[in-house]
Amino acid sequence: MFDIQEIRSQFTILGREVNGKPLVYLDNAATSQKPDSVLEVWNNYYTDLNANVHRGIHTLSQLATEEMELSRIKIQKFINAKHDFEVIFTKGTTEGLNLISYILTQKLKKDDEIIISYLEHHSNIVPWQLLCERTGAKLKVIPIDENGILQLDIFDQLLSEKTKVVSVNQVSNALGIVNPIEEIILKTRKNSGAYIVIDGAQSAPHFTIDVQKMDCDFFVFSGHKMYAPMGTGVLYGKHAVLEDLPPFHGGGEMIATCSFDGTTYAGLPFKYEAGTPNVGGNIALGSAIDFIQKIGQENIQHHENALLEYAQKKLLELEGIKIYGEKANRTGVVSFNLKEIGIASDVGMILDKLGVAVRTGHHCTQPIMEFFHIAGTVRASFAIYNTFEEIDVLVEGVKKAQRMLS
Repeated sequence: MFDIQEIRSQFTILGREVNGKPLVYLDNAATSQKPDSVLEVWNNYYTDLNANVHRGIHTLSQLATEEMELSRIKIQKFINAKHDFEVIFTKGTTEGLNLISYILTQKLKKDDEIIISYLEHHSNIVPWQLLCERTGAKLKVIPIDENGILQLDIFDQLLSEKTKVVSVNQVSNALGIVNPIEEIILKTRKNSGAYIVIDGAQSAPHFTIDVQKMDCDFFVFSGHKMYAPMGTGVLYGKHAVLEDLPPFHGGGEMIATCSFDGTTYAGLPFKYEAGTPNVGGNIALGSAIDFIQKIGQENIQHHENALLEYAQKKLLELEGIKIYGEKANRTGVVSFNLKEIGIASDVGMILDKLGVAVRTGHHCTQPIMEFFHIAGTVRASFAIYNTFEEIDVLVEGVKKAQRMLS
């Protein structure tokens, strides 16, 4: 459905060498590379359009505002939000989750309960722990089985009238497991009045998102994992929910009126966008969405799933390979170790000498690693520009690591 080499030609960095070898970039779950079209839009903002938004009557300010608000509309359509003002620009998923946990402070009291899962990134653990410290609420955790799959029968037992927040990721960054969030949301709506928060950092780059169909209260994701610059991200919140909650940061842009006697707040989305935004990055995020939609999200999902299936097949042909979450529904990630040979970082360093970029360690998911009684894994993660030939290079590198470390 598309020309992979033509797509790769749009990423200048993929033509470079690392340690004298062609770069094989398989660390996309950490951050994706950026196509030239996105970098050009980002650069053009600073060379041709640089001005603050929403605050000036001069031409550059008005043009910058138009471009950033056009990006907001692109994002609205990308996730199928009902209104463009339900799209809040953030620095990324971490800021979005912290924002939500902070503005919910007044909604929780002592002995209320917050449910997360064992598969969460630290960014979807620590903010809720901090909220528990502020309010006296209690944190509950959905366990996983030996395949890394959430035990929803236990989730049923955890849900109660005390449940005020359920926050889970749609895709595990460490294992690539796709969680059944539709079922989780349905169970939550049926058995509690909890706010539902979905971490979409690892799902938004890989398949179609529909927040209205999903029926979550909040959905957060990062731009830099989906071909946009770092320091960009989105918090989606339902209109009625956002209207009912207090601001996060105080400052310029988020006020309607301000005096020493008191302040009233601006309407959405500006109520949650205090200060000067990352205008160039936000505009470039819209360009990244253009890039994704030109290829087609179904095409991206199909290609990346084929890469995952091929990588898993080739790795399992080797002796002594353990893939975590092997039997689970996964996307975009294969997380593995060499059984009884060295540690993940040793494998990563050997692969790096061969030009292969993977991530090693606990991937900011220490509870998962503790569950499997390991220090970390080797994680190869895929994007639209990756090829089957690159997976062959990865596998040959793993073979070499086995020989060197055994």
